[in-house]
Amino acid sequence: MAASKEIIPEFTTEEKRNARVIYNRLVKLYPEMGTALAYDDAWQLLVATVMSAQTTDENVNAVTPVLFERYPTPEDLAGANPEDVEEIIFSTGFYRQKTKSIIALAGDLVDRYGGEVPMDRDELVTLRGVGRKTANVVLAEMWNEPAIAVDTHVKRVSNRLGLTEHTDPVKIEFDLMGLLRKDQWGGASMRMIQFGRDTCDARTPRCWDCALRDRCPFEPKTRRPTS
Repeated sequence: MAASKEIIPEFTTEEKRNARVIYNRLVKLYPEMGTALAYDDAWQLLVATVMSAQTTDENVNAVTPVLFERYPTPEDLAGANPEDVEEIIFSTGFYRQKTKSIIALAGDLVDRYGGEVPMDRDELVTLRGVGRKTANVVLAEMWNEPAIAVDTHVKRVSNRLGLTEHTDPVKIEFDLMGLLRKDQWGGASMRMIQFGRDTCDARTPRCWDCALRDRCPFEPKTRRPTS
């Protein structure tokens, strides 16, 4: 995989130790953790990840079996009638834009890569509809490449835990890369995402039941609701 042109920031030994304590606790909470998206190969994971924007994995998993039965290959989807695709993925939200994205993505794969998903971030992000987060999900989940995907959950959790002060996803990604060992990169995203769903909720974080409470500078801490 091609090296990024960006520079990973330097952190102190104490900052790295704190981040790795956090990571190890997340591993204890979620020993086996991967994407909740259902897929059989890199092509299906790529399309499913693009469709997962602004919706739940459950919503995506409900429509992908129908989508991939109808269009099993990039060649099939590249030649699809957009209205037919829109009807299938309607329940995932933003269905018109997602339809344009996955049809264009399929066309790019066919025209430039013979229908094969490239195992390279720099190439993946040149595909229409594919951003850095999507590329990193595919690299980490499909090929165990060291890559950190930053979504809204990762952004929220890493900011609340004081692992980064940035709001830009790429800067957050590079901060986490600097704090964690390279062999931990691939396992970080999905654990932070699940932790964000289970405990570190955007509106009502379960601070009273948080395994990282003593590591978290976030204020004000929420209290257990009283009946």
